[in-house]
Amino acid sequence: MCALQLRTLIFVAWVVGYVAFLHSVRRMWTGKYVRSPLVRSLFSNMVSEEDAASTETHGWYHCCPDLLGESVQPLFIQSHLDSDTKAFLKRSVDKSSWLFTQLYHSFVSTVLSPVVSRTSINGLLGRGSMFVFSEEQFRQLLRIGPEWKAERLLDLGAGDGGVTEVMGAHFSEVYATEVSLPMKWHLQRRNYKLLSIDEWPQMGFQYDLISCLNLLDRCEDPLHLLRDMKQSLVHGTGRVILAAVLPFQPYVEVGGKWQRPKKHLTIEGKTWEDQVTSLSNEVFRRAGLEVEAVTRLPYLCEGDMYNDYYVLDDAVFVLKALLD
Repeated sequence: MCALQLRTLIFVAWVVGYVAFLHSVRRMWTGKYVRSPLVRSLFSNMVSEEDAASTETHGWYHCCPDLLGESVQPLFIQSHLDSDTKAFLKRSVDKSSWLFTQLYHSFVSTVLSPVVSRTSINGLLGRGSMFVFSEEQFRQLLRIGPEWKAERLLDLGAGDGGVTEVMGAHFSEVYATEVSLPMKWHLQRRNYKLLSIDEWPQMGFQYDLISCLNLLDRCEDPLHLLRDMKQSLVHGTGRVILAAVLPFQPYVEVGGKWQRPKKHLTIEGKTWEDQVTSLSNEVFRRAGLEVEAVTRLPYLCEGDMYNDYYVLDDAVFVLKALLD
């Protein structure tokens, strides 16, 4: 009995110590302590509950069209905070308040992060869902109605399939690629057809829509990816919907560590408008693509015990193939 009591006491002491450690880390989570350039960029875009209201109304969707390139200005679509986005934010706030769940998630992440990617950890825990656009915003960008239907969708780097579901209702066949094994399990449960990330361009399929959401800054050769997408579109009517976090800061995750990609894009300018113009007039055209529409949207992610949710600035483009 004494041995059991001792083990219980040790376990309780460990739990108390771990909780105290988490709270101390939380107090230290300020810009002064952030070392990684990737984490620094994420930290600078974190949104706390207190300043959410002003950010929603003034920052997330704001663009100065006059600062866009002359050819891009007429393509900009003004987006707004809508009911689907509000619902995602509410779910994120609710989940972040589940103390014991968040403690468990934090502990598992701490143990696994040296050897398992952040994406796979989120997949195992069923957390970290992303929100890029609502159904209404998706239809507005593509200029389609609720009843519009097409044959094939391919979602590259689909994650847990949450964003895929927003688009998938319009297509007879939904294909997806994903590196993370736990995320693949989520996609299979949704009955999406999984393709290899290396082999999908060689399969000979033509897609009505290819989605590439926040993947351009997380791949080894983004220009090659753009060209592969162009070659895989249905001739004439196929489109790419592409989201890119701006300012553009490319990193790839390898075994739980972040490193620079082998090849990277040169994007000019420092402001959101400058980089959108550079992507539109230089990068996409080098890959044989041109912009049909562009908007500014928040790239939202479920939060944790430190923040209700996280947000980055996205530019979301609709692209079509240039005529050869």
